[in-house]
Amino acid sequence: MPVPWEALIPFGLLTSMFAAAGTLLNTSKRAQNQGKPVRYHVDAWDEMMMDRDRRLTGHMRGQTTNPVPPEGFETSSAWYTENTS
Repeated sequence: MPVPWEALIPFGLLTSMFAAAGTLLNTSKRAQNQGKPVRYHVDAWDEMMMDRDRRLTGHMRGQTTNPVPPEGFETSSAWYTENTS
């Protein structure tokens, strides 16, 4: 059975466009996460730690080795309470 060679050009274009889109999406997500891979399966503990990191460094993926917190760290916390009515 003959191969329709003229169909390979659009197939190649589609394949390369999907590859380019996937690469650009991955690059964009990594750039937003300071070069680190995207987080999956984030639970309440991880969200709390990301909030702490955001308050310490200004970015949710940033981490610091400085043992002294910056000015205003004590007052920037949002206390999550439940409504007991």
